[in-house]
Amino acid sequence: MNCRERIIAALNLEKPDRIPSFELSIDNLKICKHFNEDYVFQGMVKSYNDTYNLCQGDTDNLTKTIIMATETRSYIKNTLDRHINLYEKIGIDLAIVPFSGYVLFPKRCERTHFIDEYGRIFDLRKNPSDGMDIAYYRDGVFKNFEEFESFPDLEAVTPRREKYFKAMKKREKNSEGRICIIPAIWGIFEPSWQVFGFSTFSRLLTNSRKIQKIFDKFGKFLVNLVKIFIDWGETDAILIMDDYGYKTGPLMSPKNYKKYVFPWLEESCKIAHNAGLKVILHSCGDIIQLLDDIIRVGVDAIHPIEPTTANPEYNIFKLKEKYNDKLCFLGNVSPQDLADKESNVINNYTKKLIKKLAPKGGFILSSGHSINPSVKLENYLTMHNTLKKYGTYPIFNN
Repeated sequence: MNCRERIIAALNLEKPDRIPSFELSIDNLKICKHFNEDYVFQGMVKSYNDTYNLCQGDTDNLTKTIIMATETRSYIKNTLDRHINLYEKIGIDLAIVPFSGYVLFPKRCERTHFIDEYGRIFDLRKNPSDGMDIAYYRDGVFKNFEEFESFPDLEAVTPRREKYFKAMKKREKNSEGRICIIPAIWGIFEPSWQVFGFSTFSRLLTNSRKIQKIFDKFGKFLVNLVKIFIDWGETDAILIMDDYGYKTGPLMSPKNYKKYVFPWLEESCKIAHNAGLKVILHSCGDIIQLLDDIIRVGVDAIHPIEPTTANPEYNIFKLKEKYNDKLCFLGNVSPQDLADKESNVINNYTKKLIKKLAPKGGFILSSGHSINPSVKLENYLTMHNTLKKYGTYPIFNN
């Protein structure tokens, strides 16, 4: 099997030739250095600062210059190569490229931050421990509903998005089966609160008319993005990023998820399924109260079943047993353990995931979120070496 065949088999709850692997992102200079690859966003802080100086503080010109520079064929190719080359060298089967918001889709650029197309402010800073360039979510740009309504509409079909999508498909084709790359997009809930900040958003939740408009705006955008990926040639899967919970439960009442979020998620899944695509949902936190509805609306796979929640029932082993014939599970070696524990702990837990979750199929190994700067190189290599040693079907039973 090649990587895409392996991923699709797992998403279909079938047994591939071996357990596939995935990471949401790898933001770790030690790992990049070990595999002789540059971190995908390294140099971003200096680039913004230098371009700001070049534009003499004119932020309109700064925005125009950065957007033009990051739409060139060479920039797109180099960015994808930095990202995908690392995954190929590690031997990861599935990678994503984000196609909405965040770094690749800024609306306005400043010297030390940018505003993405949703209206979220991200600070550009160097990680204190290793100097890695990272964009940190700071706040939303809107202080009230009226500011939100005056913000330009979100456009799914843009030349920039299409350029990046076509470059992604070309990069995957050139890999000759060594990597499966799928588009990732932000969902509905997370942008809805982040464009305001949680305090303002919570106040808006008391006004059903206003909050419905907010969710509908991002819901329509999500649906339109799924449609254009299909039009542009995606045939197998998409990943939706939308954190619904925190350590002790959902960030919003289940009733509000059912009313405002899940109808749009269901429509997105129907459109995807009609075109033969699987839908993977990434959500952090304890979302056990929402899982039945998430399955009902059509989500095919869930990542990562965060291993450090406060609920002992939100446990990937228990959930796999309960939903084995309904969901593919991606997860869930704790990033905290990858940073703090000895390698034998990582080896033993990875073996447990393989032994307990993989025998019947429908399992893809990854960390319990993503690979952050504090993850130990030795532990990360241990996780993958354990997978390589024990992850071939039929799965070991001792």
